[in-house]
Amino acid sequence: MTDAEIEITADLVRDLVREQHPDLAGLAVREVAGGWDNQQWRLGEELAVRMPRTERAPDLQRKERRWLPVLAPRLPLPVPNPVRTGEPSARFPRPWTIMTWVPGEPLDRTPISRGDHAADTLAGFLGALHVAAPAEAPAGSDRGAHPRKCTETFDHFFDAVGLGGAAGEVRAVWDDAVAAPEWEGPRVWVHGDLHPANVVVADGTLAGVIDFGDLFAGDPAWDLAAAWVVLPAGAASRFFDAYARADEATVRRARGLAALKSLFLLLMGRNGDQGLPGGKPAWGPAGRAALDRVLRDGRL
Repeated sequence: MTDAEIEITADLVRDLVREQHPDLAGLAVREVAGGWDNQQWRLGEELAVRMPRTERAPDLQRKERRWLPVLAPRLPLPVPNPVRTGEPSARFPRPWTIMTWVPGEPLDRTPISRGDHAADTLAGFLGALHVAAPAEAPAGSDRGAHPRKCTETFDHFFDAVGLGGAAGEVRAVWDDAVAAPEWEGPRVWVHGDLHPANVVVADGTLAGVIDFGDLFAGDPAWDLAAAWVVLPAGAASRFFDAYARADEATVRRARGLAALKSLFLLLMGRNGDQGLPGGKPAWGPAGRAALDRVLRDGRL
């Protein structure tokens, strides 16, 4: 986490903006709940300040500043766009970013009620994103690999959560993903971290996608897991029909990765209920619902 002596407060954010971007100093500053690598603050109605609070966060922000201006113009949903850079200083020793604000509420706080519309919208968004990436595009770091290379992580989440009678079914989903063939297509752009806190809902449907810090080029199955992790029950089949580019092996990998992501959400929810660092209480119900969809809606 950020050095203990550096407390990120509204006054600090306000002072940094006034010092480095004085033309924005008159805009109101207010904290946004949530966040993992970054703490986020609204700046007026149309902007947000992303303040890094983990060691890896500055590199993730640099990646967003490099690639989001390239990707955003062809994406059919609003995404954050970097507009200003904050430089390290004596007040705060890490770079920070001012980005456009994506209106709506994160999915972990409000549900999708228009499932068919959301399925079509997500398919259109990922269809636009999943194009061949240039050679200099970033590779995956702790994600992006074939499921078989993530088995240690899966086992950790699986053992930590404890699934009772559903354990055998979940293990079978994972084993099927591990047995699926590798991705043989081109390296395509992948968001890499689609889960309920990183998609925005308005009017009952998807209205935006945020947090591109884990953006990479590779296997689209990592995003296609959102068919179960993000969309409501019964929407996965419509999503894959609309996306129309996922072969059987990719769907198998995506379903296993959806199980992995669901277990992670469950674990973070449990940690939140216990008051442990990094815990997210709202993620537990989201993870349980996603895992139920993996088991119930998995056979398309």
